[in-house]
Amino acid sequence: MQKKFLSNLVWMVFFNLLIKPYAIFGIDAEVQNRVGTEAYGLYFTLLNFSYLFNIFLDLGITNYNTRYVAQHPNLVKRYIGNILSLRIILFFVYVVLSVSLAFILGYNARQFWFVYVLIFNQFLISVLLYFRSCFAGLLLFKWDIFLSILDRILLIIIVSFLLYHPFFQGQFDIKWFALAQTASFFVSVLVAIILVFKRIGLPRLHWGRAFNIVILKKSFPYALLILLMMLYTRIDAMMIERLHVNGNKQVGIYAQAFRMLDASLMFVMLFTGLLFPLFSRILKDKSSIIPLLDTSSRLVIAFTTMMSFSCCLFAYFILDSIYLHDIIYVVPTFRLLMLSLIPTAFIFVYGTLMTANGDLKKLNLLSFIGLVLNVLLNFMLIPKHGAFGAAVATFTTQLLIAIFYFFTIWKQFSLNFKYRELFRYLYYTLWCLISTWLSFKIKTDIYQFFTFIGLLTLGMFLFGLIPLRTMLSSLKKEIL
Repeated sequence: MQKKFLSNLVWMVFFNLLIKPYAIFGIDAEVQNRVGTEAYGLYFTLLNFSYLFNIFLDLGITNYNTRYVAQHPNLVKRYIGNILSLRIILFFVYVVLSVSLAFILGYNARQFWFVYVLIFNQFLISVLLYFRSCFAGLLLFKWDIFLSILDRILLIIIVSFLLYHPFFQGQFDIKWFALAQTASFFVSVLVAIILVFKRIGLPRLHWGRAFNIVILKKSFPYALLILLMMLYTRIDAMMIERLHVNGNKQVGIYAQAFRMLDASLMFVMLFTGLLFPLFSRILKDKSSIIPLLDTSSRLVIAFTTMMSFSCCLFAYFILDSIYLHDIIYVVPTFRLLMLSLIPTAFIFVYGTLMTANGDLKKLNLLSFIGLVLNVLLNFMLIPKHGAFGAAVATFTTQLLIAIFYFFTIWKQFSLNFKYRELFRYLYYTLWCLISTWLSFKIKTDIYQFFTFIGLLTLGMFLFGLIPLRTMLSSLKKEIL
């Protein structure tokens, strides 16, 4: 399982590195540069609004499906028709709840236009994730990898045409960006449907009341977990818009700072997307979880420390390379959000293991604590400090919850303390400090930045954070 994880991780990271950074920084960031901080702030607020009830599109079915298919791969065709019909009903529930809240909040006509488009986009994303979960559960990771980048490839093509074709004369409307996403997700869903049905055969849509009640009961703990985590990770933008006197501007600043964190978490989610079915299969077979947990933890430490440290040290250089507006105001928020990457990544990995093990009561309790803490901190900090206050709330919440996760996993799986691992991380930390000193001996920013990245990458291999031999042997076996 460890070798399967590493070989597929290499391919997934490789293809996503080719596509997603450009989609985020070449397309999404350029859209914000074109339309301005406030206009993008409006879009970003409503995008986060569309996440609030997005749990009703799924109710935990996708996570439950991944775990169930991984443990019972022969039964996927039996109930897919029931689940698809159930998801259509859930979509209507989601629409009613989202539109009702928009009326209560007093959104105007322009805001409602975005609400309608973005909630449809959320539906398309949920369907795409469900079909991807079928491939992940069957351990057909290559198709999962393909579907994970297809929508971004399509988005790059469409938005690049709108941004740079002479016909549009440099004009760009934020509405075009939302509609381009709709087109990208729609085509990706069609491709996913064709691939899944080709693999398992054409199912028949069927409404089985008893079956759906059983599925909803089993998936409800997953749904509650996703809802709680979604609220305390996505509610920030809405609270900034409502609590600060210059809401849309502050949301735009937060969006600029958050984009790098969001991009980094996408790659952490690639880890967890592979880990979830593998953890589920290992736990079902009652094998040792330690080797895979150790490997994944090392990789997460290697990636998150490099990203966090480099973004904190070279914050202005990075932001100035991407954005045109308000860079000096974004830097403090950006640094704090990037520091929160490390605890957030551990929450993802440990949360994935606990989900695969069925420890959903503990997870829901920890997520509820995180939600309450985050909302309270936001209420205290946002009115005075705006985007930076939200970043403080995020960092504090994620750090405390990560500590709770760590001790829960330690006790649950009776992990042994390894001095060798401790010294590995201490040596790597020392190496990071030395790399910082060496990098700042260089005068030019860009050379400082790439020297620092190169030295940290070298350190990952020197101190064994990246298991190079295992990766190469896994890839060699797969290729041959």
